[in-house]
Amino acid sequence: MSKRKLTRRQSWQVQKVQKERLLRAQNQSNKAEQQLKTTALGEEKAGRIVAHYGANLDIEDEHGVIHHCLTRANLPKLVCGDNVIWQATGEKLGVIISLVPRTSFLTRPDYNNQLKPVAANIDQILIIAAPIPTLDEDLINRYLVAAELTAIKPVIIINKVDLLNETERQALTQRLSPYKSIGYHIIYTSTKHHNGLEELADTLKTHTSIFVGQSGVGKSSIIKTFIPNADIRVGELSQSTGLGKHTTSVTVLYHTVNNGSIIDSPGVREFGLGNVSQDRITQGFVEFSPFLGQCKFKDCKHTNEPECAIKQAVEQGQISRQRLESYFRIVKSLSRR
Repeated sequence: MSKRKLTRRQSWQVQKVQKERLLRAQNQSNKAEQQLKTTALGEEKAGRIVAHYGANLDIEDEHGVIHHCLTRANLPKLVCGDNVIWQATGEKLGVIISLVPRTSFLTRPDYNNQLKPVAANIDQILIIAAPIPTLDEDLINRYLVAAELTAIKPVIIINKVDLLNETERQALTQRLSPYKSIGYHIIYTSTKHHNGLEELADTLKTHTSIFVGQSGVGKSSIIKTFIPNADIRVGELSQSTGLGKHTTSVTVLYHTVNNGSIIDSPGVREFGLGNVSQDRITQGFVEFSPFLGQCKFKDCKHTNEPECAIKQAVEQGQISRQRLESYFRIVKSLSRR
């Protein structure tokens, strides 16, 4: 999604805050290392990070018990969803000593366009959108590009379909048909009337999923449908750590029925593409792939160049014109940064 331009003073303030946070984190890490040197450690065990409170982490052991953990200073930045090896230092306390290799890793750009880690070992990105007040296809396409570039399976969820009459519903289905034709799974849902929730539950089964989407599309309502005690879980975690963090600052992994998991992260709900080149964006439009390299000019931008394979594919109905036009808007918006 597009990023608002910061003034020089705002950029300075952001950098100042980030430096202060880094210094606090380093000081806390040094104190933690000193504490661990004088603490008896238990045997090495496997666990998974289920809550991230800035520099503080909660892990879940193989029995489902939560332990508040420090982390060794020589480890990379850990995130919710990471599988780790840890050792106990006390009653429900421990230290993370190593990171298990990740199967996937999701990041988002910060205000300085530097990539910030968000979550790991994700199987699916669930892109939540709604037709009311308006369906933002460019935003959906940005999420799809991000999913393709991180090799994480995307699923499109069109929520609040109960607000549409039958004619509007058919028009929406037709509008989204290009996505279905190129292989994207689309689920139409309504938490009010329970439309599509069984299909969504089946999609969540045995997978670790993360929800993204702009404000007001019903992400929280969907999450609470499958995890009605979500707010209680966050409260319990905060009390167990003694941190008193607000819910909005916490990234948490919840378990659903049928061995599924949902990672709810405020920082990922509206993540952008960052410093992505046009070539990378082109790769993120999967239906372009069969035609790449077939244009007359090697550096073809697929705009006004003659004998462009992408434009010819549009004319022949092999690529959706609306997707191509969205591609141009996304490329143009990134070039303005």
